[in-house]
Amino acid sequence: MIDIAWSQFTPGTALTGGLLIGLAAASLLLLNGRIAGISGILGGLLAPARGDRLWRLAFLAGLLGTPAIWVLFADLPAIEIEAGYPSLVIAGLLVGVGTRYGSGCTSGHGVCGLSRLSPRSLVATLSFMATGFVSVFVIRHILGA
Repeated sequence: MIDIAWSQFTPGTALTGGLLIGLAAASLLLLNGRIAGISGILGGLLAPARGDRLWRLAFLAGLLGTPAIWVLFADLPAIEIEAGYPSLVIAGLLVGVGTRYGSGCTSGHGVCGLSRLSPRSLVATLSFMATGFVSVFVIRHILGA
């Protein structure tokens, strides 16, 4: 049985967030000719091409600075993480390795690639989702965590 926490259902903020993500991704593509894949934007700072650093820093500053703007209007939602630091570090490293093997992350493939009707992004996004479903099933139902 699936138990839905209806008190946590926030369609207004979810829709607004989705619209802002879509607007940011479309603007970056239309105005700068770049895909809004966060791992690619961040990774490009490690060895930036000439004149390629400022827009990457601006995009990441906006991404990280948005919660500061949000608190002017409402409280930030409470964050509850049920994993310890070793699990978070391992998960983060696995995500990083996965983005290299998958040639992009969920934002690059799932938001930008699917909107461009990229077959490669469809396969990548289906792989992300299937892996997530299997991981949750194994952790919650087989390992009992």
